[in-house]
Amino acid sequence: MAGLQNNTPVPEELRLRSGGQTLVLNYADLGEVTLSAEFLRVYSPSAEVRGHGQGNEVLQVGKEDVSITGIEPVGNYAVKLIFSDGHDSGLYSWDILHEFATQHQALWQTYLQRLQAAGHTRKA
Repeated sequence: MAGLQNNTPVPEELRLRSGGQTLVLNYADLGEVTLSAEFLRVYSPSAEVRGHGQGNEVLQVGKEDVSITGIEPVGNYAVKLIFSDGHDSGLYSWDILHEFATQHQALWQTYLQRLQAAGHTRKA
């Protein structure tokens, strides 16, 4: 399957909580993992966010209130998340979602540092 490593864990369950503010994933190896819509939006695997190559990433700001309004399956290897700000071009493969689930804290800290370095602050 395209986009999948041979041993990538696939979530046993995927659901929205808190009015789309949180995506809940259940994994056999990790248990229940929650990822905020803001986190998933700012780390979207789309070209709009990741750019077209290393070093071309676009810092996403002002996404604190974004929510997930829809989830669409993409074959057997990914889902497309639809966000309240209209963003819907990222395909979240099982590989990416598992990476996010296992490295969430480090990725979130990196995002906060990038915001600070760019002179932006998150609203409370």
